[in-house]
Amino acid sequence: MNNTKIISLNLDNITKYGLYCIRNPKYEGFQCKQEWLRKRFDEGLKIKILYSEEKKKILAYIEYIPGEHAWRAISAPGCLVIHCLLAWYKQYRSKGNASRLIQICLEDAQKENKRGVAVVTSDGTFLAGKEIFLKNGFEVLAETSPSYQLLFKRLKPGPEPRFNDWQKQLEKYQGLNFIYADQCPLYIKTINEIMEIAKEHGLQPQVTKLTSADQAQQAPSPYGVFSIVYNGKLLADRYLGKSRFRTLLKKELG
Repeated sequence: MNNTKIISLNLDNITKYGLYCIRNPKYEGFQCKQEWLRKRFDEGLKIKILYSEEKKKILAYIEYIPGEHAWRAISAPGCLVIHCLLAWYKQYRSKGNASRLIQICLEDAQKENKRGVAVVTSDGTFLAGKEIFLKNGFEVLAETSPSYQLLFKRLKPGPEPRFNDWQKQLEKYQGLNFIYADQCPLYIKTINEIMEIAKEHGLQPQVTKLTSADQAQQAPSPYGVFSIVYNGKLLADRYLGKSRFRTLLKKELG
């Protein structure tokens, strides 16, 4: 597509271009993400967007960070880890946009002398699926419930990334627990909405905000930055609305 360019987002221009999933800087989640980024950029996080000057729109988005600072329940030191790869608009799919951003990430990994690039994918719709990464030379290293894969593109010899034992972390969370981080700007709204449903059932959830990569890497779900846990059981690990949460809660409470 003509009139497109790669732009590196930073604290100076993120308000101008917005995030792929949220454009309005007045939205609470946007502001939380912006504050979260202040420390992450210092840790080596990068955000690249493919921007259409003609459409005044972000066509694709990628966010990645050194593995030591990754906000996923994995261990990947010496690697880059992709947090998000987003290219939702149907009319711009199959144009090579996502692959173009993946290749930029791989080039950065080579420049930084990393062992490779890792990414957590899902069969669900909220994370990129594994197919686009397989197409770009990644391989599946591991799979874990409920629907996650850990993929890796090796660039040099060394230990492979791995999932951390997220299931072991579940037993720490008794009662109803909402665990989230500002790495994803959507979840602060989710927490506020489902809190009302919990109280309707006479429950007072414990809300835990993850504030470091170490905490996210030891989260009670592979995704790392959002979990709903009830008495040691993972009920949800991605965005859900009021109706879906009400159904889950009724089923669990009997």
